[in-house]
Amino acid sequence: MKKMSYKPSVDNVIKAGSNEKEGLYEFIVHLADGSECRVFYNRFPKWQLTNISRLQKNPCPVCRKDFICRCMESFADNIGQQIEEGHWFEKALGE
Repeated sequence: MKKMSYKPSVDNVIKAGSNEKEGLYEFIVHLADGSECRVFYNRFPKWQLTNISRLQKNPCPVCRKDFICRCMESFADNIGQQIEEGHWFEKALGE
């Protein structure tokens, strides 16, 4: 299966929006290969990735389509783990 040969690497995370009262956050994740994803998190009771989608700026690094695909959903756990381990929440939120 070709998809698993792709290894996303989180390069930067920027807060795009939030509803802090509800604990909902939207981040733009920049990957090392130039791809960008929009990720949604719920902070309560702990940080949990609820949705991920690729921004349409570059073709998908997995399927090479330049339109909507769901490839990044396969890497949500990997990307979420990198965001957590890299302390990107604190960096993006300025905490």
